Amino acid sequence: MQTSIHPTAIVDPTAVIGAGVSVGAYSIIGARVEVGDGCDIASHVVLSGPTKLGKNNRIYQFASVGQDTPDKKYQGEETRLVIGNNNVIREGVTIHRGTVQDRGETTIGNDNLIMAYAHIGHDCVVGNHAILVNNVALAGHVFVKDWAILSGYSLVHQHCTVGEHAFLGMGAAIGKDVPAYVMVAGNPAEAKTINSEGLRRRGFSREDISLINKAYKIVYRRGLTLQEALQALMELREQSSVIQPWIDSLRSSSRGIVR
Repeated sequence: MQTSIHPTAIVDPTAVIGAGVSVGAYSIIGARVEVGDGCDIASHVVLSGPTKLGKNNRIYQFASVGQDTPDKKYQGEETRLVIGNNNVIREGVTIHRGTVQDRGETTIGNDNLIMAYAHIGHDCVVGNHAILVNNVALAGHVFVKDWAILSGYSLVHQHCTVGEHAFLGMGAAIGKDVPAYVMVAGNPAEAKTINSEGLRRRGFSREDISLINKAYKIVYRRGLTLQEALQALMELREQSSVIQPWIDSLRSSSRGIVR
């Protein structure tokens, strides 16, 4: 694979550029940036380090990836951004590195679609196969689990978690954790139902979707405390392992869940 760097691009001598990388006009790749094989960096992109990109990522014009955070506690300490493979980062996206007050690292997994003008703040962790639609904003310390979908203009407060296969409606304002499988909407966000259409598209069986819906009713329709709901879910888990993410969501929640 042949690497192609436009003559107007600026690449720091300490940057590491893999095989088959394309760097467009007027892009800047800063000190201590690693760009994996097969990445496509469009024109007018800024990559700041320390940042590591895996293979076959595509970053569109005017994205700013790996910049330090505006968090006032940040005083220039050594922090990182690590991005996996096969991600699409669209126009105008901003992604900040971590802070020493938390993990020291912002982490993005594989096969994610991050659409135009989305923002991923310091110390966030985005899993795999997630979709962040236009103008999504993640404050610092946010966890987005695998296969979650965040619709346009949704906002996630710091230290919140969006669970596996969860779905945030357009403009949702998240101030508490969103459990796995749950669809929420509104400002402040409220739970509406499960993400049944997303589960069908990802190959969940009719029986498993029915069981997930039963778990939803246990948590949201029976007036139980979280501990009581957890006990009921533990019993339901004996029928299928798909209930485990529900249990994990409730057990790990530190802010309480969206109701």
